[in-house]
Amino acid sequence: MKKIIFCIIVFVLVTVGLAAAGEQKVSVEILYMNHGPLLSTLKDIDNACAQYKDKITVSRYDFDSPEGERFMRKKGISQHVPLMIWIAGKSDVSIKGKEIKFSGFPTGSGPAFFQGKWTIDDLRNALNKATQKK
Repeated sequence: MKKIIFCIIVFVLVTVGLAAAGEQKVSVEILYMNHGPLLSTLKDIDNACAQYKDKITVSRYDFDSPEGERFMRKKGISQHVPLMIWIAGKSDVSIKGKEIKFSGFPTGSGPAFFQGKWTIDDLRNALNKATQKK
Protein backbone atom coordinates (compact mmCIF):
# COMPACT_ATOMS: atom_id res chain seq x y z
CA MET A 1 0.00 0.00 0.00
CA LYS A 2 2.83 2.40 0.86
CA LYS A 3 4.46 1.71 -2.51
CA ILE A 4 1.23 2.56 -4.34
CA ILE A 5 0.85 5.84 -2.44
CA PHE A 6 4.53 6.65 -3.05
CA CYS A 7 4.10 5.98 -6.80
CA ILE A 8 0.99 8.16 -6.95
CA ILE A 9 2.81 11.02 -5.18
CA VAL A 10 5.80 10.74 -7.52
CA PHE A 11 3.49 10.65 -10.54
CA VAL A 12 1.60 13.76 -9.39
CA LEU A 13 4.83 15.68 -8.68
CA VAL A 14 6.34 14.78 -12.05
CA THR A 15 3.12 15.67 -13.88
CA VAL A 16 2.82 19.03 -12.12
CA GLY A 17 6.50 19.76 -12.83
CA LEU A 18 6.14 18.97 -16.53
CA ALA A 19 2.96 21.05 -16.79
CA ALA A 20 4.68 24.02 -15.13
CA ALA A 21 7.65 23.71 -17.49
CA GLY A 22 5.29 23.60 -20.47
CA GLU A 23 3.63 26.84 -19.40
CA GLN A 24 6.85 28.86 -19.42
CA LYS A 25 6.32 31.95 -21.53
CA VAL A 26 8.79 33.65 -23.85
CA SER A 27 10.09 36.90 -22.39
CA VAL A 28 9.84 40.08 -24.44
CA GLU A 29 11.72 43.04 -22.95
CA ILE A 30 11.23 46.50 -24.41
CA LEU A 31 13.52 49.45 -23.65
CA TYR A 32 11.94 52.62 -24.99
CA MET A 33 11.99 56.40 -24.81
CA ASN A 34 8.62 57.74 -23.81
CA HIS A 35 8.63 60.50 -26.43
CA GLY A 36 5.98 61.57 -28.96
CA PRO A 37 7.59 60.24 -32.15
CA LEU A 38 7.85 56.72 -30.69
CA LEU A 39 4.30 56.44 -29.32
CA SER A 40 2.71 55.13 -32.54
CA THR A 41 5.50 52.53 -32.87
CA LEU A 42 4.93 51.41 -29.26
CA LYS A 43 1.23 51.04 -30.04
CA ASP A 44 2.08 48.88 -33.08
CA ILE A 45 4.41 46.75 -30.93
CA ASP A 46 1.70 46.37 -28.27
CA ASN A 47 -0.78 45.27 -30.93
CA ALA A 48 1.69 42.71 -32.30
CA CYS A 49 2.47 41.36 -28.82
CA ALA A 50 -1.24 41.14 -27.91
CA GLN A 51 -1.61 38.30 -30.43
CA TYR A 52 0.71 36.18 -28.25
CA LYS A 53 -0.64 37.11 -24.81
CA ASP A 54 -0.84 33.49 -23.65
CA LYS A 55 2.67 32.65 -24.92
CA ILE A 56 4.77 35.70 -23.96
CA THR A 57 5.40 38.01 -21.04
CA VAL A 58 6.15 41.61 -21.91
CA SER A 59 8.27 43.86 -19.69
CA ARG A 60 8.64 47.53 -20.61
CA TYR A 61 11.42 49.81 -19.38
CA ASP A 62 11.29 53.57 -19.84
CA PHE A 63 14.76 54.78 -20.86
CA ASP A 64 14.45 57.84 -18.58
CA SER A 65 13.27 56.04 -15.42
CA PRO A 66 15.43 54.62 -12.60
CA GLU A 67 14.14 51.15 -13.48
CA GLY A 68 15.08 51.74 -17.13
CA GLU A 69 18.57 52.87 -16.13
CA ARG A 70 19.06 49.69 -14.06
CA PHE A 71 17.83 47.60 -16.98
CA MET A 72 20.24 49.36 -19.39
CA ARG A 73 23.17 48.65 -17.05
CA LYS A 74 22.10 45.00 -16.84
CA LYS A 75 21.99 44.76 -20.65
CA GLY A 76 25.18 46.78 -21.18
CA ILE A 77 23.42 49.60 -23.04
CA SER A 78 25.28 52.90 -22.80
CA GLN A 79 24.27 54.67 -26.01
CA HIS A 80 21.24 56.84 -26.70
CA VAL A 81 18.75 54.47 -28.33
CA PRO A 82 15.04 55.21 -28.72
CA LEU A 83 13.96 51.57 -28.73
CA MET A 84 15.37 48.06 -28.28
CA ILE A 85 13.51 44.78 -28.03
CA TRP A 86 14.80 41.49 -26.65
CA ILE A 87 12.98 38.25 -27.35
CA ALA A 88 14.00 35.41 -25.06
CA GLY A 89 17.00 37.50 -24.00
CA LYS A 90 18.23 38.27 -27.52
CA SER A 91 17.95 41.51 -29.50
CA ASP A 92 19.28 39.80 -32.65
CA VAL A 93 17.16 37.15 -34.34
CA SER A 94 17.68 35.16 -37.52
CA ILE A 95 14.51 35.09 -39.61
CA LYS A 96 14.35 33.49 -43.03
CA GLY A 97 18.14 33.68 -43.36
CA LYS A 98 18.23 37.36 -42.44
CA GLU A 99 19.85 38.65 -39.23
CA ILE A 100 17.58 41.25 -37.61
CA LYS A 101 18.43 43.52 -34.68
CA PHE A 102 15.42 45.06 -32.96
CA SER A 103 16.99 48.44 -32.32
CA GLY A 104 15.76 51.92 -33.21
CA PHE A 105 12.53 52.78 -34.96
CA PRO A 106 11.19 50.28 -37.48
CA THR A 107 12.25 51.00 -41.06
CA GLY A 108 10.15 53.83 -42.50
CA SER A 109 9.01 55.34 -39.21
CA GLY A 110 10.48 58.01 -36.96
CA PRO A 111 13.55 60.11 -37.71
CA ALA A 112 15.74 58.55 -40.42
CA PHE A 113 18.83 58.76 -38.18
CA PHE A 114 17.18 56.51 -35.57
CA GLN A 115 15.62 53.96 -37.93
CA GLY A 116 16.69 50.37 -37.58
CA LYS A 117 16.53 47.70 -40.23
CA TRP A 118 13.44 45.89 -39.05
CA THR A 119 9.67 46.04 -39.43
CA ILE A 120 6.65 45.14 -37.32
CA ASP A 121 6.26 42.10 -39.60
CA ASP A 122 9.82 41.09 -38.64
CA LEU A 123 8.77 41.36 -35.00
CA ARG A 124 5.72 39.16 -35.63
CA ASN A 125 7.89 36.60 -37.44
CA ALA A 126 10.37 36.59 -34.55
CA LEU A 127 7.53 36.11 -32.06
CA ASN A 128 6.10 33.30 -34.21
CA LYS A 129 9.48 31.60 -34.23
CA ALA A 130 10.06 32.05 -30.49
CA THR A 131 6.59 30.86 -29.46
CA GLN A 132 6.54 27.83 -31.75
CA LYS A 133 9.48 26.37 -29.84
CA LYS A 134 7.43 26.32 -26.65
